[in-house]
Amino acid sequence: MAVAKTAVVGAGVMGAGIAAHIANAGVPVLLLDIVPKGATNRNAIAEGAIERLLKNDPAALMHKRNAGLIEAGNIEDDLGRLAEADWIVEAVLEDVAIKQSLYRRIEGVRKPGSAVSSNTSTIPLAVLTAGLPASFARDFLITHFFNPPRYMRLLEIVAGPTTRPETTAAIAAFADVALGKGVVTCKDTPGFIANRIGAFWMQCAVAEALDAGLTVEEADAVMGRPIGVPKTGIFALMDLVGLDLQPHVDRSLAGALPKDDAYHGVRRDFPLMTKLIAEGYTGRKGKGGFYRLALTEGARVKEAIDLGTGDYRPAQRPRLDSVEAAKGGLRALVEHPDKGGRYAWRVLSRTLGYAAALVPQIADDVASVDRAMRLGFNWKYGPFELIDRLEAKWFAERLAAEGATVPPLLGRAAAAGGFYRIEGGRRQYLTTGGDYADLRRPPGVLLLSDIKLAAPPVARNGSASLWDIGDGIACLEFHSKMNALDSDSLTMVRQAVDIVGKRFKGLVIHNEADNFSVGANIGLALFAANVALWPMIEDLVTQGQTAYKALKYAPFPVVGAPAGLALGGGCEVLLHCTAVQAHAETYMGLVETGVGLVPAWGGCKELLARWTADRGRPGGPMPPVARSFETISMAKIARSAAEAKELLLLRPEDGVTMNRERLLADAKAVALRLAAGYTAPTPPEFRLPGPTARVALQLAVDGFVATGKATAHDRTVSLALAEVLSGGDTDVVDTLSEDAVLAGERRAFMRLVRHPATLARVEHMLETGKPLRN
Repeated sequence: MAVAKTAVVGAGVMGAGIAAHIANAGVPVLLLDIVPKGATNRNAIAEGAIERLLKNDPAALMHKRNAGLIEAGNIEDDLGRLAEADWIVEAVLEDVAIKQSLYRRIEGVRKPGSAVSSNTSTIPLAVLTAGLPASFARDFLITHFFNPPRYMRLLEIVAGPTTRPETTAAIAAFADVALGKGVVTCKDTPGFIANRIGAFWMQCAVAEALDAGLTVEEADAVMGRPIGVPKTGIFALMDLVGLDLQPHVDRSLAGALPKDDAYHGVRRDFPLMTKLIAEGYTGRKGKGGFYRLALTEGARVKEAIDLGTGDYRPAQRPRLDSVEAAKGGLRALVEHPDKGGRYAWRVLSRTLGYAAALVPQIADDVASVDRAMRLGFNWKYGPFELIDRLEAKWFAERLAAEGATVPPLLGRAAAAGGFYRIEGGRRQYLTTGGDYADLRRPPGVLLLSDIKLAAPPVARNGSASLWDIGDGIACLEFHSKMNALDSDSLTMVRQAVDIVGKRFKGLVIHNEADNFSVGANIGLALFAANVALWPMIEDLVTQGQTAYKALKYAPFPVVGAPAGLALGGGCEVLLHCTAVQAHAETYMGLVETGVGLVPAWGGCKELLARWTADRGRPGGPMPPVARSFETISMAKIARSAAEAKELLLLRPEDGVTMNRERLLADAKAVALRLAAGYTAPTPPEFRLPGPTARVALQLAVDGFVATGKATAHDRTVSLALAEVLSGGDTDVVDTLSEDAVLAGERRAFMRLVRHPATLARVEHMLETGKPLRN
């Protein structure tokens, strides 16, 4: 069954978000909702949802044009059009009667063999299909998306005992490849996997914080990065999700779970939360929550609520020795005697013990549970991976010493040596039967982390490594902090070109960190500038230009495979690749002007070349200069691979992969395809307009300064950029080489890096992570 057209019934936040993400995959979707009473526009609800999608921040659509794939309708006039859909997603109120009434209507119009699924997060499939025709149940399943659907990778799928396997397989494959989801198969139990464990953890974390007398800041500091949870911790996470959602999830789970379930032992009423919700303090979407931003003497000040009094006070940086001790590992945190350490143990011991008691009830294996928590709650480690980090035997013994129940699965892990092990270069997990099984990847998934288990790198230094990923293709991996690029990174680029040229067919540049690269290591540049090591800085600029040119003109194809941020020098790497296979959530940009500099590793030159070669644009030398200047001077960042193509940071023919786990395999396939008969590109020649273009750009910048849209140093940086892009003192009849434009980049960079205002920007960025407007 192919999914060529879809429909979503229910245009609320989740329904509209699901429709948007299906449109992101390039698949048409019909979005239906009820006809509002007394409305002249019978499609008003669905049309309003599409309008909001165009304004959402963060954006639900990867490109605004994707909204054109969503067609609005209503269930009175357009229900019959569901016959066009291969997959119908129901996303209406969590009310069994409403859902079943809708299902009966859908069954009367849908085409035979089409899939129907519910986005429910609380109602078991058996309840949803009770009393419905067998023909409907055969094509019905639950597809539980997490909000927001574009960004949250988890999709929990629940199939019924009579659901056709081919239906489940088709939807799972579409969700995986087209939607980029991490699909986890769940049992038909309340809350499925992620919400079942996640809700327990949240209830426990709040209750234990209250009992221990912690502040919200202290609880978040412990329950965040030290255990591998996003820095939001627990209270800031609830603000992010919405406080008003928690009582709903709690009631649904409590009502569905058996009375002997451990969840009932951690849940309790929180009068303070009830009060906050009643007064409109529902978190970030409301007036605030456990945290809020208050206006004090004209400045916005972050405040935190006092859990004892319910009053707001200025937020404070927590100081707990246990948080510092956590740098030594998870055991160091939970064994620390201060209140933070005791809190961490109370929450983790109960949550991890609960998770261990739920397998195989909620899933067939521990790997599925860990995957669900990583993708659904953004945990760095799943519960069983966390137990292994504590050491399963130690964890089980401490639970037993405290009189807590040790689940049988945990006991088996303690005896076996843990839930995971490496055997023969493969990662294995402990099965519920007590044996170990290989962790198998679906066809088309290739992970660098797996390759690292099987063989050493071909070459390595402190900032980058070269790996053999099979079939004659090598992979260059950056692995410095945030993948900031330094001299070692550039050295490995040159070394990779030499090695691949002798031993391989092609090269992929890829890593599995959160971000591909945040650009050059500006901390090193600031240090060198502060001690006037100008030759060292210029040498690094030259080294980058030389390394990136070597990539571009290598006698083999180089394929960039980015995901996450690819900024500054990280973007410039990709601009020099033969081709790019980008993850859909790649955020690219030449952002150097934000720190008072210009791109100097070939970024100006490559963007100019792309706009010059773009045949669909107006002719003449000025448009490429103007478009490049606009993108670079404004430090534009594409918020998706689709937007990157619009800015020509990616070429129209560059590939896009929706599922990050498939990115490396897709990039490798591109490299293999290009390797057959590959020849390096011909160096470009430029005809640039020179001083006339520089004057025109200066007039535009002066206008922005006059209206307060640009600062004095913005003007200085922009004029330096204008000189690079216009070709300096050249004339349009002259031909400039690639090296001449690179020399212009280098001169402008070195002039700006000496400027005090630039150094102030660099220092401010390093200290705050935010640009300085000076």
